[in-house]
Amino acid sequence: MTHAEFTKPSRKQRVRTLWISDVHLGTRDCQAEHLSQFLKGYHADKVYLVGDIIDGWKMRGGMYWPQTHTNVIRRLLTMAKRGTEVIYVTGNHDEFLRRYSKLILGNIQLVDEAVHVTADGRHLLVIHGDQFDVITRYHRWLAFLGDSAYEFTLTLNRWLNHWRARYGYGYWSLSAYLKHKVKTAVSFISDFEEAIAHEVTKRELHGVVCGHIHHAEIRKVGEVDYLNCGDWVESCTALIEHWDGHIELYRLADAQAREAQLKAEMVVG
Repeated sequence: MTHAEFTKPSRKQRVRTLWISDVHLGTRDCQAEHLSQFLKGYHADKVYLVGDIIDGWKMRGGMYWPQTHTNVIRRLLTMAKRGTEVIYVTGNHDEFLRRYSKLILGNIQLVDEAVHVTADGRHLLVIHGDQFDVITRYHRWLAFLGDSAYEFTLTLNRWLNHWRARYGYGYWSLSAYLKHKVKTAVSFISDFEEAIAHEVTKRELHGVVCGHIHHAEIRKVGEVDYLNCGDWVESCTALIEHWDGHIELYRLADAQAREAQLKAEMVVG
């Protein structure tokens, strides 16, 4: 499975499935405006919200909810109203919703996990992934501590991208860059991927779509198709299934770069 080239659609593109995760609505670092624009470009049969869509952890300490966050909710409700099946898979930051699992409201379902069958017949476990994170599962105080350090990095990220935008540069994630450079973070990601792939093998499924670690990727882990949605806090990524079952990884930074290149070519032409 390879990453397909992505061109920003000029009108709604029909696709089979969209997966997004780790939006963290209710936090200052949520890239809600970018997400709304992304969702506007597609008509999908199914949309999976793969956990941490609403950040219940942050909302305990105070309410932050601008109009852009409401716009994301409205966009998803509009999609559901027009026939899209919206499946909300709960995560650890929105674990308060787990008590309502199996709730169905029209075209919107709330579940802890799901199995998606692709157009080419693969059975994929759809799960947030916190269940396979040793720190989140067994050392919650470390998870909260790490969340505070991560928030500081995101604050720097927000400041940096403010100035990048002013000088005409596209979005770039400082936190994602650091995550790729720090050996302990790389080791954690690898352990997470191996643990979740083991569970998929045990269930005799073909692959998994998850989130949680804010590290978007499509690759093979052994014989398992491992697909991570990434997030809409630092990297702004999503997964898209086309009608033949092929799944591509969307990255906002790549889409912006291609759009800038097209504009430059039009000016030259």
